[in-house]
Amino acid sequence: MILHLLDYAGAAVFAISGALAAGRKSLDMLGVVVIAMVTATGGGTIRDLLLDRNPVFWIGDPLYVVVIIVAALATIPYTRWMRPPLQILQIADALGLAFFSIAGAQVAISAGHSGLIAVIMATITGAFGGLIRDVLCNEIPMILRKGQLYAVAVIVGASVYVVALEIGLSRWPATIVGMLTVAGFRFGAIVWNWSLPVYSLPDAPDRSQD
Repeated sequence: MILHLLDYAGAAVFAISGALAAGRKSLDMLGVVVIAMVTATGGGTIRDLLLDRNPVFWIGDPLYVVVIIVAALATIPYTRWMRPPLQILQIADALGLAFFSIAGAQVAISAGHSGLIAVIMATITGAFGGLIRDVLCNEIPMILRKGQLYAVAVIVGASVYVVALEIGLSRWPATIVGMLTVAGFRFGAIVWNWSLPVYSLPDAPDRSQD
């Protein structure tokens, strides 16, 4: 029950991040709901299609849709009365990333897949909704931005979750540890600018003067 509530919470915070992204692009209310919906359901939908799960999670449980719409619409009056800090989108996204990614790993493990597949599905579940959101909002996806610890945070957190289960930790404590790891890495990247080394090729020499 608690884990299911956390899943709804993940949908809500992803919807909020989608609504804020839509607001930054001055979309109308339908646009806000659409962006919130794809942000909160995109990754989980791709996961379920890859794992051949029927029905897709939000079709099987329409309460997800209700939570997403309510969270998105509630964001509109809040931001009209109080301007959110510049980093609130990243903070909301980090919380959604933590909730949804570990839920994605749980789905893969419950379906009998290996730890490696669980980590991959966690990454898809947590990161791909935000990727679709950023593409629709004409932004460079956060998962691809230079030096961002985004997918890396999910990979590390999901790996910690899988290892915790392997060494005998029960599901609930392993879930908490995994979520805290994902959120911790994302908050570290936001607050202290943690980043990966950037790979870039030097410009080709200009031989026009030869």
